[in-house]
Amino acid sequence: MLEELDIQNFALIDSVHVEFERGFTVLSGETGAGKSILIGSLAFLLGGKAGLEQIRAGCHEASVSGTFLIESADACLWLEERGIRTEENRVLLRRIIRDTGKSSAWIGGVPVARADLAGFAQFLVDIHGQHEQQSLMKVADHRRYLDIYAGIVDEVSVFTELYSRLVEKRRLLESLNSSEAGRAEKAELLSFAVSEIEGANLSAGEDEALEAEESRLSSFEKLYADVEAINSVFEGEGDGNGAVSALKKISGILSRISGFDKSLSSLESRLQSAFYEIDDISGEFRRYAHGLVFDPERLAEVQERLELISRLKKKYAGGKGSSAADVLSYLEEAKRQLEELGGSAADKAGLEKEIAELEKQVYVLAKRLSEKRKLSAEKMAAEIESILAKLGMKETRFRVSLTEKEGNAVEQKCGPYGMDNIEFLISANRGSPLLPLARIASGGELSRVMLALKTILSCADLAGTLVFDEIDTGIGGEVAVAVGNHMKKLAEKKQILCITHLASIAVYADNQIKIQKGTEGSAAATDVFSVSGNERVKEIARMLSGDSVSSQSLEHAAAMLQKFGGV
Repeated sequence: MLEELDIQNFALIDSVHVEFERGFTVLSGETGAGKSILIGSLAFLLGGKAGLEQIRAGCHEASVSGTFLIESADACLWLEERGIRTEENRVLLRRIIRDTGKSSAWIGGVPVARADLAGFAQFLVDIHGQHEQQSLMKVADHRRYLDIYAGIVDEVSVFTELYSRLVEKRRLLESLNSSEAGRAEKAELLSFAVSEIEGANLSAGEDEALEAEESRLSSFEKLYADVEAINSVFEGEGDGNGAVSALKKISGILSRISGFDKSLSSLESRLQSAFYEIDDISGEFRRYAHGLVFDPERLAEVQERLELISRLKKKYAGGKGSSAADVLSYLEEAKRQLEELGGSAADKAGLEKEIAELEKQVYVLAKRLSEKRKLSAEKMAAEIESILAKLGMKETRFRVSLTEKEGNAVEQKCGPYGMDNIEFLISANRGSPLLPLARIASGGELSRVMLALKTILSCADLAGTLVFDEIDTGIGGEVAVAVGNHMKKLAEKKQILCITHLASIAVYADNQIKIQKGTEGSAAATDVFSVSGNERVKEIARMLSGDSVSSQSLEHAAAMLQKFGGV
């Protein structure tokens, strides 16, 4: 369970310390206030991507640390195996990103690699954002969800390893069956490829970085001119009549007249937010312009290097659409094949016997996995339908379609994960046929199907904390009320953190945290703080109607909190 989060100089956040409780916690705030930045900082702490854009403007590094209460035996075992101690079953995670591009991480004061941090994070937090919701549109992910529900993830991993061994043995046999002359010719070609690629000293992602640099250097004059044009719009031609000055002037006028008419207060607040944002953007463009440098020698070097990489991609990675990483993948494959070809001649008869035995094992295990999937698919569909009915989709039918892969031979019937084609089907309206979920579900339906999946998988989920980033996409009214009620019940088993714009979800929360955008000196800043009592009533009123001061809005908000258990 996440207990504390400390954020320093991360994106728009200057310095924030947040304490979290058990149960259902809602994170709310105006659009653009920085709610997703808070979740982004948590994802960064848990081993997510690290980039220079995460460092607050004007700072040299960003850091995020968090205290977690360890409630999983698997998490304790993971720590014990690495000699990391806890204090009263609590452990501190910390991660920083410097302006040099280097990031560092610690678990309980012990330095760890990013991969280890991400590996440990699976015991702590599961973040569900809109990008994960889109995984329901990918049929390949449906198999993964069913396997988690069926509790056969480890068995599938064993099958995948066995299947990979079979594929490897077949490949070796095919190589042995080729003529000696053919093998020698192939070895010569592979040797040349290895020598050429290694001589180029490629690195993954190098081509993308060079292309970006080449585009910037070759377009320097236009880029500089356009950026200066933008700056002149923001700042004026040295006469103080730019966009920033105009907004500042308007803000001053509005500040005066809102004293005469309170109905203009909301416009004043919005205009101030717009001013701070535009001012911040103007500063970014100034800094960008100051950093632009034209270097013709470097441009020539970059173009020459790109030409070399392009030739290698055409020869070894299919050309258009390929990358330096694809060339490096070819290099590893070429080395592997060279090792096979250069080895001693294998006993062909023995290899054929080994393949036949592996084929039997693969088929038997694939059949066993298929049977377990079929048994679980029906139960999974019934549970999801039951939850969807509570979430406003009473007429919905949900099915998990399992069909056997086509073909007669084992290699055709089976793939890396078994012999089943798996796809989720849905009928959202009475009388409508079951059709692929990826083709017909709306955004609101996808949100609820994902919530239903997260609910039934929560028992198998190792993480003690579930984070939902805007699960309310495409829903409202009674559906939102049902979603809020459902998440409150889910919070009886897991700590739930949820970003939402809907008051009808927020009123169900045990705790509410508000994210608010303001300024720190001359820069935009994000503040984070808990709200309770009258302050929470005001925040719910704002979420309901955008009005946190009128008696009607406040009465409505207080009534909802009282009715749905938020207070």
